[in-house]
Amino acid sequence: MVVYRFLATPRWLGYAALTVAAATVMVLLGLWQLDRYHQRAEINARIDAGTSATPVALTEVIGRPPGAAGTVGPQPAEHTEWTRVTATGRYDPAHEILVRGRTVEGAVGFEVLTPLVLNDGTAVLVDRGWVRPAAGGALIAPDVPAAPTGTVTVSGRLRPPESRGGRPQEVAGHAEIRRITPSVIAPALPYPLFDAYVSSDEPAPGFAVVPADKQNALQNAGYVLQWWLLAAMTVYGFGYLARREARGPRPANLLDEEADEEEAAHSAPRPA
Repeated sequence: MVVYRFLATPRWLGYAALTVAAATVMVLLGLWQLDRYHQRAEINARIDAGTSATPVALTEVIGRPPGAAGTVGPQPAEHTEWTRVTATGRYDPAHEILVRGRTVEGAVGFEVLTPLVLNDGTAVLVDRGWVRPAAGGALIAPDVPAAPTGTVTVSGRLRPPESRGGRPQEVAGHAEIRRITPSVIAPALPYPLFDAYVSSDEPAPGFAVVPADKQNALQNAGYVLQWWLLAAMTVYGFGYLARREARGPRPANLLDEEADEEEAAHSAPRPA
């Protein structure tokens, strides 16, 4: 008869507590990864939906900046990222900014931000596309196609502000930044600015398309399975050890019989 009264001893109670704690942490880590999977899958769904969606007016998605020049408006809601929007105005190439350190298809270059001034005097930053750096190095201005003149209508994906942005710096006769943060850029501009930017999905000749940053949701799904399998193995391992403990040490005569059987199996003549 298998007896499990030993499970009430301090040693085994400690093992049980450790097992429960470890399995609980692993289950919670799996739930966290499951939440990350849903978040990333939702982003990918918005990116895919925006590919064929009809653009909507910029002001239908994000509020206009209500303040004076050098200020920004409200941030866009999280669910509006990657929405296809359209805006009409005039480009202001005098305040164009290059975003350095941007990679497209393995090459590092610049994204070109040009303010689009709308009819009401507010402006939105438009990412017109990606260009390669100049052959002469970082201190040489890259070849940037000129912005169209006159009134233009731009369509593209709405992007939220990037974090940890710095103020534009003068490099080789043009302004450069590392991160696109409208609230930090706005004080250098003579108009109120939307606190988001538009990534053009119809770049002009000379520009490369900045691809949508799709998320690797399947990686998170794999982590969910990994953590939950580890939790199950931890519980199974405790049960296996408890079962062995309950059975006690195996009788010596049984061990001898098994050893004799194994020796006989090895010494038996093999058929020709």
